[in-house]
Amino acid sequence: MASASLPALAASGENGKAHARHRAAKAAHHASAAAAAQPAAAARPAARAATRAVRPAARVRAEAETVEVSGARFHSRGAETAVTRATMDQFVAGTSPLQVLALTTPGVSFGSDDALGLDTVASTLYIRGFNQTQIGATLDGIPMGGQGFHNWNGLGVDQMEIQENLAGMTVSQGAGALDTPSAQTLGGAITYTSADPLDKTGGRVSQSFGSYDAFRTFARVDSGVLNATGTKFYASYARTAQDLWKGFGDQQEHQANFKLVQPLGDKGKITAIFDYSNFIQYNYLGLTKNMWEKMGRDTTYLKPNYALSKEWAANAQAGTVPTNLQGVLTPDEIGDYAYDGTQTQRNYLSAIKADYQFFPNVLSKTAAYAHVSSGDYSGTNPFLISPTSQVPMALETGHVDVRRIGFTQSFDITVNKNDIKTGIWYENDTFNYAMRMYEDGVDAAHNSKSDFKASQATTWWADSFNTNTFQYYLQDTYHIIPGMTVTAGFRSLLQTTHGGTSVDNTSSLSDWGVYYSHPASGSMTAANAFLPHFNFDYHFLDHHEVYFDIAENMRAYDYGTQSGSGNPWGGLGNSGNPAQTVFNANKNSLKPERTWNYVVGYRYDSRMFSASVDYYHTDYYNRLAAITAGSTSNMYSSIENVGRESMNGADVMGAIRPVRGLEISNSFSWNDAVYQDAHVPYNGSTISIKGKHQVFYPKFMYKANLSYTWRQATFNFNATYSSARPMTYMNDVKIPAYWTSNLSAAYNFGRIGFANNLKTTFGITNLFNKNYIGGVYGAASMSGDDNPVLYVAAPREFFGTVSAEF
Repeated sequence: MASASLPALAASGENGKAHARHRAAKAAHHASAAAAAQPAAAARPAARAATRAVRPAARVRAEAETVEVSGARFHSRGAETAVTRATMDQFVAGTSPLQVLALTTPGVSFGSDDALGLDTVASTLYIRGFNQTQIGATLDGIPMGGQGFHNWNGLGVDQMEIQENLAGMTVSQGAGALDTPSAQTLGGAITYTSADPLDKTGGRVSQSFGSYDAFRTFARVDSGVLNATGTKFYASYARTAQDLWKGFGDQQEHQANFKLVQPLGDKGKITAIFDYSNFIQYNYLGLTKNMWEKMGRDTTYLKPNYALSKEWAANAQAGTVPTNLQGVLTPDEIGDYAYDGTQTQRNYLSAIKADYQFFPNVLSKTAAYAHVSSGDYSGTNPFLISPTSQVPMALETGHVDVRRIGFTQSFDITVNKNDIKTGIWYENDTFNYAMRMYEDGVDAAHNSKSDFKASQATTWWADSFNTNTFQYYLQDTYHIIPGMTVTAGFRSLLQTTHGGTSVDNTSSLSDWGVYYSHPASGSMTAANAFLPHFNFDYHFLDHHEVYFDIAENMRAYDYGTQSGSGNPWGGLGNSGNPAQTVFNANKNSLKPERTWNYVVGYRYDSRMFSASVDYYHTDYYNRLAAITAGSTSNMYSSIENVGRESMNGADVMGAIRPVRGLEISNSFSWNDAVYQDAHVPYNGSTISIKGKHQVFYPKFMYKANLSYTWRQATFNFNATYSSARPMTYMNDVKIPAYWTSNLSAAYNFGRIGFANNLKTTFGITNLFNKNYIGGVYGAASMSGDDNPVLYVAAPREFFGTVSAEF
């Protein structure tokens, strides 16, 4: 059920290079059907753009102090599942909440190429067929926007909140929630809640060590209650660093959280939040299946072998393969390799929240927030030329600037048997992206992580967007009898985006070997005044619950750089049919993507046994996809409505607690998402993908978890099976099925000297050292093993942590 995201392939021919004919021939393998994995090229870093998205057309290619902690993993209601702080503590310190969610929750799939799931490029989340850019997300009620890499309009949870500061998270696997401020929601929603400051002065520290020189430090100081009004705050910092498990470089993440709470007597409270993060990461290389199988698990960027990088870049531009690799790799796959790829992301989030009980039955919740992100997304492009040195490659860096400001206002009103909720959300988002080139020298490449001086830069093109979003919702929950409720409501959503190309210097940069840059600009509006949501929930006979959930959702138009695709502005046209012409034609015909979601479920919960079963169905309309349109003599890139998709699925879960402290849970998930009536423009004609299964999402998943607590010791083991995932729309190439397991154990020594809860933890990820594909990021091909979108999961790694409270 993912949104469209395949790069459009244009037979450009505009630069007259030797590989132009090769590019045109390859276009036949990239006809871009519809609803795929990630918004792919639209959200790829320049490191990826260097080898696919912006290369010639052949490859243009997401405890408060009073929080209850119990032995059970989940506290659930209706179509929602909650993951507690106690569950998160059973995993290696600093593990991404998304990875914890996937390892413990049926219907959730997560993959990455690093052990903790923090690599922002490869981390890939799906919830019942919807990817992380199609799921609503909030932190303490603050809109988080899209959750994919390199967000134009949001921020991922790992970049907003230190894992230890999360009190818990709730995932709505049904149709989302009306009160979630999101313009991306097509399916469910994730709600993250951060811990409040403690009433008692104190602090916490932890230090972790692990494989590949992993080093993680976390420290938090709580002020305790400072005065008679109850003022309290905490400040915390975390630093995570680890060498890449293959290739050159490391990944570092710096995070800081500050939270202040000022009670307003017994009427409410004011909360101030400031979050900061700085992610500095060398990348792993995305691979084709053939590259993974033939070159091995450890194949990646060529750095530090600069001579080999220049040689392979020359081969890529000539459309040839080195003699020792003939019959092993294709010319395109040689071009998929590059010298280097990195990114730096700097994020700042500030918010003021006010919760106030105006009347005994009226609670007001207000939040005002501001978010600023900047970054440098760099990658060697083996299809450019450094003019001075004449080296057949150059460093290409996207310099990004995102500024979001907005507010939410809601009221919770209780009248007799009715719980009424209503509220509004407004946000303004400004996005600027300049693509600049830096020369590589004869003997050394330009630094890919720093030294981005204006005097050294040549601007190829720049894009600018401004987006205004408004949402209103109203819902009423009526308590029919004790334990039985029915909820009905709707939301209205309006989003207008204006922008596109602001600078295009392509015509004056022939000495760099540049190619058509797809400039387009204009405005697009997505609007729907009535998106209904219905829910019924009945708790009966103490332990039983039945529920159903029905909703219609709409997703506003994506926007992103012109080098991307899968959005109305990205990767359009060619030199013979300009992007602006295609944009203007699309504007008159496109409609926003829309879904109807239906969920029905049953849950049983008692002290010794819990079980649940959900069945869900989704109808997906107006799937927008980047496709190759036009005749065989003039193919160009476009984005069009390519039809429908339907999805049926079920999640079954059972957990048994036979003795105190022991819980064993098993879950099984089935998902049958198939394309309907999808006749895709392809190579001058059309091709049908009707009945083909959705790309990049497993049809079957099985999860087993065992946790045991005995006195001060805890033990946790989990295993996950994912079935094969289609890599192409024709389902002719698949990512193999895999098993993976994790193991952790901890012991709390209690108080020793001045330290409380002195605790040691030991964890092993990928316990049996399986070689499998974790994250999948990028565009699927129509058929054939063509796009380097696969990221190999990290091998077995060991971690140890010592933590204490003061």
